[in-house]
Amino acid sequence: MEKLISPPFISRFSAYRSMWLFVFYDLPTETKKDRHNFQQFRKALMKDGFSMHQYSIYVRHCASTENADVHEARVRKAVPIKGKISILRITDKQYGNIINIWGRKASAMPSGGSQLEIF
Repeated sequence: MEKLISPPFISRFSAYRSMWLFVFYDLPTETKKDRHNFQQFRKALMKDGFSMHQYSIYVRHCASTENADVHEARVRKAVPIKGKISILRITDKQYGNIINIWGRKASAMPSGGSQLEIF
C-alpha cells in the first residue's frame, strides 16, 4: 500500500501555525514630547504592517511563529520610555472566532492571511 505524502506547503499554511499579533498600548499624551513619542510608536507599527483594529489596538498577520518573533522584536524596539504596551499572539484558527459588533449589527471579520509573504 502506497503512503500519500502531502506537499510541504500545505502543512506550512495551517490555521494553527499562522499567527495574529495584537499590540495594545496606553501611552501618555500630556506633553509635547509624549505626543511625539506616541506618534512615533504608532507610525512604527503602521510601517511594520500593523493595522488599527480599535483605538490603541493594532493587529498584524504573521505566517509563522518565527515571523511573529521578528515583528514582536520590532515592536519592542519602538516602545517609548513611558507607557504600557501589551503583545498578544493568537493562532489564525482562534482569530477566526472573533465576533465584532459595530453598532447593533454583527459584522464578519475581514479575511486575513490570504497574501503569501515572501522573504
